[in-house]
Amino acid sequence: MKKVPYTEALLELEEIVKQIENDEISVDELSEKVKRAAWLIKSCKETLRTTEEEVALILKEINETP
Repeated sequence: MKKVPYTEALLELEEIVKQIENDEISVDELSEKVKRAAWLIKSCKETLRTTEEEVALILKEINETP
């Protein structure tokens, strides 16, 4: 699947949760929605991890600069 920007992924996750909570998803669709939600969560976690590493590197560089 194509990478989705963090904000879009979060909005889609919120929409899936809302649909599940409101019984808007049929049993036939439920498995696919849960798979999509799992993929979106994994994508968000990866984005957060990468961002955290980048910020840590930037802060390290700033602290090392005289």
